[in-house]
Amino acid sequence: MMKIIIAGAGAMGSRFGIMLHRGGNDVTLVDGWPAHVEAIGQNGLKANFNGEDITEQIPVMLPSEVKGDTKADLIILFTKSMQLAEMLQDVKPLIAENTKILCLLNGIGHEDTIEKYIPMENIFIGNTMWTAGLVGPGEVKLFGNGSVELQNLGQNQEDAAKDLAKVLSESGLNAKYSDNIHYSIYRKACVNGTMNCLCSILDVNMAEFGATKPAHDIVVTVVNEFAAVAKHEGVDLDVDEVVAHVESCFDPETIGKHYPSMYQDLIKNNRLTEIDYINGAVSRKGKKYQIPTPYCDLLTQLIHCKEDILGAK
Repeated sequence: MMKIIIAGAGAMGSRFGIMLHRGGNDVTLVDGWPAHVEAIGQNGLKANFNGEDITEQIPVMLPSEVKGDTKADLIILFTKSMQLAEMLQDVKPLIAENTKILCLLNGIGHEDTIEKYIPMENIFIGNTMWTAGLVGPGEVKLFGNGSVELQNLGQNQEDAAKDLAKVLSESGLNAKYSDNIHYSIYRKACVNGTMNCLCSILDVNMAEFGATKPAHDIVVTVVNEFAAVAKHEGVDLDVDEVVAHVESCFDPETIGKHYPSMYQDLIKNNRLTEIDYINGAVSRKGKKYQIPTPYCDLLTQLIHCKEDILGAK
């Protein structure tokens, strides 16, 4: 059993919290949404888990309530990208010399922020292909199957990374060690850089977007922009394979009817998005490497326009 902190208990953080709690670990949720924290504290964390309605009693607190009475063995980061530095500062009292940090955030380049707070040998990064939906305060919808890949950033920490994967897998999270996690992160960023922003702009789910005639050409163009930037960072994406991977999201029999996390944030909950850490990151890196990224430039601007129109906060 591990003492695990879920830092950012939105839809995906709640999924991991529930599954790790059910797997016998000592889990605590930390989240900055007061209504969500209050609902979980009073009524438990409610979930429709593959069609079954469940309620799990999991300790929960606001970041301002964090105290260092008990140190964490593992902190899993699921906060929004723009809140990462603040969350790391808030959970600092829970971090001991041997506390491991696993970052599973969407987007690119988060290790640059994390290493300001945590020794490199304790930092692990990864990505997850699980899905989850936030129904309302204290309530989530969890469906389908998924997986996790993770890797150590510090030297000679491969065994520690494999041990973390084992802990996650023992709770049904299908985790495995990767020796090329940056490839996987860029690969997933291509999914987020197409499905998240396009579904949010067009107000559709992934299957509905995939059914449009221009969908394939748009996906190919965006993935090529990601691949051009990734190549300058030593990551050689297989564009055809990544495009096929993105378009597998269109299938209504699997996850096609899912509305991506950015849609949930912006359209359902009127929250600011992580676009600057996905398409926006490619746009910035494109300027740095002198690579044209017109689709990512435009998609980033359109999401910011929609944020302004909706008054997202």
